[in-house]
Amino acid sequence: MAEKKYIVTITRQFGSLGRPIAREMSEILGIEYYDRDIVEETSKKMNLPVSKISEHEETYSTNLFSMLLPLGSDSIAKQDEIYKKQIIREMAEKESCIIVGRCADYIFRDHRNVLNIYIYAPVDARYKNCVEVLKMKPEEATKMIYKVDKARTAYHKRYAKYAPGDPDSKQIMIDSSMLGVRGTAEILAEIVQKRFGL
Repeated sequence: MAEKKYIVTITRQFGSLGRPIAREMSEILGIEYYDRDIVEETSKKMNLPVSKISEHEETYSTNLFSMLLPLGSDSIAKQDEIYKKQIIREMAEKESCIIVGRCADYIFRDHRNVLNIYIYAPVDARYKNCVEVLKMKPEEATKMIYKVDKARTAYHKRYAKYAPGDPDSKQIMIDSSMLGVRGTAEILAEIVQKRFGL
């Protein structure tokens, strides 16, 4: 018997192509996936420009990462406010969906019908994705892999109290370089279908 409503959360390393994989999965499964939508919805709720929400989302400032948080010392307080809004709860209440990032694995930890996925890839594969797929300059790709991974890890540890790739919080961990975007999406969609009896 199929479950009426379910949530798939995707946590990912930068450059592992988690977002396009989520998009492909949503097409296969016929459900929504939320990523940038969360930023836009949060900006409406908080009456802030999308650019300001984006500056704070999934980053957490220590002095090392202050460059990722242009608003300065009030950045952590602003992140706390954004996190507490938890727009994703409202989105997930409407229908089955895939949620990328935003500590969704932690926020929905007690949800009855949730599947938590972590998408990773070797550094050389992520570098190649950044240059060839995301069209970054080679020197930019190297810096961004390091900076974004560090910032996402700090953010996740701040709110969830564990690292994004913590195996105790995930049911599936997959190397996206093994099968590529489409192949990874197909395998994950099949697991979702089996898990929820679709």
